[in-house]
Amino acid sequence: MSRGKKLDLFIGAEIEDGWAVVESPRKSAIAEEILEPSKHTLFFKLEKRRGKSVTLVGPFHMPTSDANATLQTIKKKLGCGGAYKDGWMEFQGEIKEKVREILVQEGFRFKPKH
Repeated sequence: MSRGKKLDLFIGAEIEDGWAVVESPRKSAIAEEILEPSKHTLFFKLEKRRGKSVTLVGPFHMPTSDANATLQTIKKKLGCGGAYKDGWMEFQGEIKEKVREILVQEGFRFKPKH
């Protein structure tokens, strides 16, 4: 290609086409029904984010205010950070067994072998 020529690239969209809104599905569907703690069946996921471990527990079927209150008590007992997003509680670090003990005391159940 010589220096004096320009490339003519056509991408396929024009300004007059308008914009389309793309609806992306959520990572996890939050159920509309609210369950008491003994009717929950929770399980764990372990993810790596920026080289650090994150323990995920869920799915929770309870109001956000109750879930945040439960999250705050667990974080205080463990001394770690965390968040509640899309029906899942996220905790910093690999603390699966410690979280399980606290949630069982609160009355939650887990899937077998989790």
